[in-house]
Amino acid sequence: MTTSSTHGGRGRRRNKVWSLVGGAVVGTALVAAAAPAPVGARHGADAPDASLALLVGRILDTGESDGGDEDGDERCVGEAFRAGPCGALQHQRVLATARGAGSVVRESTAPGSGAGAKALALPTDAGGPLEISLAEPGRLTHVTVRDGHGRHVGGALGAVDHRWTNTEPLRAGEHYTVRVAAQDAAGTPVGVTMAFRTAPPREHDRLTVEFGPRSGTYGAGQIVTASLSHPVPAADRTARARLEGALQVTSEPAVEGSWHWVDDSTLHYRPRGYWPAHTEVRVHSGLDGVEIGELHGGPSEPTLLTIGERVEAVTDSAAHRMTVRRNGRVLRSIPVTTGKAGFLTRSGVKVVLGKEAKVRMRGDTVGIQRGTTEFYDLPVLYATRVTWSGEYVHAAPWSVEAQGEENVSHGCTGMSTADAAWFFDLVREGDVVEVVNSGGEPMTPFDNGFGDWNLDWSAWRAGSALAAATGPSLGPAVPRASAVAHAPSRLRPLT
Repeated sequence: MTTSSTHGGRGRRRNKVWSLVGGAVVGTALVAAAAPAPVGARHGADAPDASLALLVGRILDTGESDGGDEDGDERCVGEAFRAGPCGALQHQRVLATARGAGSVVRESTAPGSGAGAKALALPTDAGGPLEISLAEPGRLTHVTVRDGHGRHVGGALGAVDHRWTNTEPLRAGEHYTVRVAAQDAAGTPVGVTMAFRTAPPREHDRLTVEFGPRSGTYGAGQIVTASLSHPVPAADRTARARLEGALQVTSEPAVEGSWHWVDDSTLHYRPRGYWPAHTEVRVHSGLDGVEIGELHGGPSEPTLLTIGERVEAVTDSAAHRMTVRRNGRVLRSIPVTTGKAGFLTRSGVKVVLGKEAKVRMRGDTVGIQRGTTEFYDLPVLYATRVTWSGEYVHAAPWSVEAQGEENVSHGCTGMSTADAAWFFDLVREGDVVEVVNSGGEPMTPFDNGFGDWNLDWSAWRAGSALAAATGPSLGPAVPRASAVAHAPSRLRPLT
C-alpha cells in the first residue's frame, strides 16, 4: 500500500524563475517508468488507454543576482502554481495512464523559443516548492516522493484532491522518485512513476551533514543517519576516514557502536546490540573547517535522541502469534495472521517507521490487478508501518477467525482491532518488530526502511572507513570518536 506521504531571507539574492518540470530541473530528461499498479488490462486489449495530464512544477535558480521587483521585473504565474519572477517560463506535462507508462510533453513558452525547443538546463532551488497538479478533470489519490536513500518527503493533498505540495524541503544534489496515483474524470485509476535530480550545491559550498532522526524519543532499534551535502567516493579512503572520524556519537550509558557507509552520501550508525532503555544519544559534527578531499567541512546541526522503554515484538509466522516484550518482560501474546503463499511476509528485523490511525489500502498500489480475486480496497485502522513498500501491523477484523490458526494476509501482520489498538498505543518510531519462520524474502538492510539490524556485527563493521584506517592516513586535527578527551560515555567505533 502506498500513502501520501517556501523561502526567503537576507543575504545573497537569487534570480528565480518558474519551471513546470520533472527531470528537466537539471537539464536532463525526466524519466517516466512503469507505475506499480497497472490496471489498463481491464479495458480490453483494443480499448484506448485511459490517461490524465499532470503538471509538475519547480522553482529554478540561475545563481545570478536577483533584480527582483525593485528593478521592475514582471511577476508571472505558472498554471495553478504560485507566482515567481518572469523569465524563461516553460511548462511540462506528464501523462499518467491506466497502464502506468508516463509520456512527457514539453511546451516551452520561453521568449523566442519555437516548436521543439529544448528544456532549459537551469538548476533547481532546493528550497522552493515541489507541486503536482491536475491539468484536466480528475483527482489525485496518492503521491509518494522518496529520495535515493529511501527517505520520504512529507507532503499534503489539497482539500479537493487536485494538487499536492511538499511540506518538507528537497535536498540539493539528490535523486528523487515520484509516484503518482490518480483517477481520471470517469474514475479510472491511472498512475505514473517519475524520477528527477535536484541541482548539486555550488562549488564554493561547504560539506555539511544532516543528522536523522530529529531530536526526540525513539525505540531501542532506532538507526542514526548522516546525509552528506556532497558525496565522498569509496575510492577516497582518506577522505572517508577523516569525515567519519569527525561525526561524533556519544551516549550515556556508553555502548559500542559504529558508522556504516550506505553509499557515497549516506552513513548509518547503530550500536552492536539494541540501545539500552533510557539511553541518551548525542550526535554532532566536528567537520567545520576540516579538509575533506577537495572540500572543507561546514557547520551542521546536532541531534539528541532519548531511547524509551525497550519494546520488542517478535512474530512467529508458523505459530501465528506475536509476542510483545517491554524491557524483557512479556506483555502480551497476540494471535495474528501473516502473509500467505505468494505474499509471504518478509523475514528478519524491522523497526517502526511511523503510525497511521486510519489508512486506505488498495491492492493495485502493490501490483494486484483490480477485478482479480486477490484485489482489495479497505479502510484499515491502527496501522503501524514497518517498511516503505507498505508492510504494516494493523487491525484486520475480516480475518479474526484465521488469526492464531493460519496465514491469510497479503504480507502484513493482521490482528483483532482491540489488539491492534493496544499495539498502536504502545509502540513508537524505532521500536523493534521481528518476523521469524515466515518463509518470506529476508528484510534488506537499507532500501525499504531500517533493516540495518539484519547485518551481523562483523558485516556492519566492514562498512566503516575507520575500521581499516591507519593513523597517518587520517591527517591532522581530526579527533576520532574513540579518542576524544573527557567523553567517558562515547560510543567507540573499533579501529
